[in-house]
Amino acid sequence: MSENRKIKVLFRHRSMEMGGVEKVILSMLNNLNPDKFDITVCLNLNQGELRNEFPKHIKKVYLTEGKESFSQNPLLHKFQLIRRRLKLANVLKNHAISDRILGNQKFDIEIAPTYSAFSSVINSSNKDSKKIGWFHSEINVPGMKPLVPDILKNFPQFDHMIYCSQKIKEIMHQSYPDLKYPMESVVINAIPIEEIKKKAEESIDNFPSGPVFVSVGRLHSRKGFHKLIDAHKRLIDEGFHHHIVVVGSGEEFKNLTDQIRRNNVQNTFILTGNRMNPYPYIKNADYFILPSESEAWPLVIAEALILQKPIIATDTGDVGLMIKDRETGYLINYEVDEMYSAMKTFLTDPGLIHHIRENLKTIENQFDNKKIFDSVENIIETLYKK
Repeated sequence: MSENRKIKVLFRHRSMEMGGVEKVILSMLNNLNPDKFDITVCLNLNQGELRNEFPKHIKKVYLTEGKESFSQNPLLHKFQLIRRRLKLANVLKNHAISDRILGNQKFDIEIAPTYSAFSSVINSSNKDSKKIGWFHSEINVPGMKPLVPDILKNFPQFDHMIYCSQKIKEIMHQSYPDLKYPMESVVINAIPIEEIKKKAEESIDNFPSGPVFVSVGRLHSRKGFHKLIDAHKRLIDEGFHHHIVVVGSGEEFKNLTDQIRRNNVQNTFILTGNRMNPYPYIKNADYFILPSESEAWPLVIAEALILQKPIIATDTGDVGLMIKDRETGYLINYEVDEMYSAMKTFLTDPGLIHHIRENLKTIENQFDNKKIFDSVENIIETLYKK
């Protein structure tokens, strides 16, 4: 690389709704060396709470407008959604249009930060660019089954694949041992420790009185909130006073709202919707709970650890590496009975809670952000020089 020649890098992503992958993208964009890399982000949809959170030195382009720009009139809104869907399909199919939106630039490196962007990167008109994929998912969970054929088709075509956890890599190889794999690395997600602590100090209104369990995540069936409601209902019926606050939004909002109403726990199981800053909710709660069916290396667990909250979490993905059972948290299986039992233990065993809180006082020592960013920069630079 010549002294004045920056490596031109393109990240492709669907949109910037609040989520773990989106936070990882922003973390990378804020910390990859701007003296080495000229970075552009291309969004399919200019949509989501984080769409305007990119650092100033990052160029952002988008293929279509997001819902935030649409009319509030229901009929017009529906028409705009249909028109956008047709426009996006045309742009993705016609390289001349997408290349023009990208300024007809030729990028050295193209990155798909999640499997939903694999096809866009692999099918890029720029055949000379090196392609990097990022994989965050357990390939063998039932919800992934419809996506597997496309993932398997694209996987061998990448020049390098980054896994966010060792377990995700192992599951992939165990499930598909005969697949032709590209060069691979495991790079865990970076944690903006000081930013989390600072944002956690912001005040919030109408936070319930304790004991309070908080969870943060997209309202998706794999996140297990429907099971958490059932466990919560059993505890309330048995006289164990507590609240559960879930920060996030998603396609399961109506189903969860209906389940909460059927169980008559509207006053104790609270869905807040998305929050640009979820950290005060974690800080003000007594405990954190992650009831997911599947995760990889969940960023939200690291965030809760940084804020020194005793955690109940399903032992999925690399959660068991992030949390030491009964030392820095409490690991469970993805079952209502175990969620119920773990929460009951937290509510009735102050000795265990004290033990966990003491162990959390030095927990941030296990996170090394510089090593993470250096690893990603090295992958990009090595591919560029090939």
